[in-house]
Amino acid sequence: MSPDLARLIAGQMFLHACMAGTRMAIPLLALKQGFSPVAVGALLALFALSAMFLALPAGRYSDRRGLQKILRISIVLAASGVLLSALWPIFPVMCLSALAAGGATGMAVIAMQRHVGRMAKDQIALKVAFSWLSLGPAVSNFVGPVLAGLLIDFAGPEAGHVSGFRWAFLLMAVFPLFTWFWVRPVPELPLSPELANDKPRRALDLLAEPMLRRLLAVNWLLSSCWDVHTFVVPVLGHERGYSASVVGGILGAFALAAAFIRVCLPFIARHVKEHQIITGAMVCTALLFAVYPLMPTAGAMGACSVLLGLVLGTVQPMIMSTLHQITPAHRQGEALGLRLMSINASSVLMPMLFGAAGAIAGVAPVFWVVGTSVGLGARMAWKLRATHSH
Repeated sequence: MSPDLARLIAGQMFLHACMAGTRMAIPLLALKQGFSPVAVGALLALFALSAMFLALPAGRYSDRRGLQKILRISIVLAASGVLLSALWPIFPVMCLSALAAGGATGMAVIAMQRHVGRMAKDQIALKVAFSWLSLGPAVSNFVGPVLAGLLIDFAGPEAGHVSGFRWAFLLMAVFPLFTWFWVRPVPELPLSPELANDKPRRALDLLAEPMLRRLLAVNWLLSSCWDVHTFVVPVLGHERGYSASVVGGILGAFALAAAFIRVCLPFIARHVKEHQIITGAMVCTALLFAVYPLMPTAGAMGACSVLLGLVLGTVQPMIMSTLHQITPAHRQGEALGLRLMSINASSVLMPMLFGAAGAIAGVAPVFWVVGTSVGLGARMAWKLRATHSH
């Protein structure tokens, strides 16, 4: 692994940990303050809302300006946004923090992914680089929620006291500064020569490519599984009376498993094709979603969470590798923006939908409906095998 790639992984990890920890703490505080699951769903949706609107402009900006400028903007936005909740832990301010943390992380991730894609020399290098890069969010999905959960339970006069939440937000606001420390020395790469004479085009032109449409649909299905899990576990934990540390632990187990499989991925990816990994993941996810809500204890939920992390952790690097192979070099940032936009559109709508459906029918049917959709989508993933390089 090159030193620059290692720095980008570390940088992404800290920025993402800020968002992941905030995303666990904010709904717990809102539930504690007596807000309904529907309001909590709306709060969680805000993390994705700003990222959705900023994704395409951020992709185009990074195609034209490279890495560092957009990272500086993201770091300032994330740190200042989350700091507000540490100072004023009230609902409207938490909404602002959610918008800031989500938008900043989305912009930075697009710039980093584009940079890493351009660093890779060939197809295998592309798969391996994205497998390593995807380790960042997997580790930070563990570190952020677990540290936030521990501070919430132990930093105040009693578990779950508001001062515990304040300490959690304060730590999350410090994380982006570490990102700046790690990523600052990474040199810019030369921009695409095609950019100079490229006429302004609409992002929808990219969707004329059937492979990209298929890839985005598969990606959307699989990312909604992450959303279901992130949303349902705190709600289920709250219903069953589990503490913040237990809820953080179950989500952390999922993230650790995803991190573990991503450490193994660079070696697996040398021998298995992208479309085979994605199809297998879809079938396994459908089966796990069928049994997850039937798990009786926190331990059993944790075990299911680990298996789900192992399966879903394999997907994103394979999707990124395929995306870079089917997109022209000077529009890769834009294609990444389009991908992030479609995922975040789902992250905006899904928690609201899950909140409403969960309130009416309970949590289990939400799992089963999403699981069935993913199972049915596996055929589409298999058709991604015709990947061709531009």
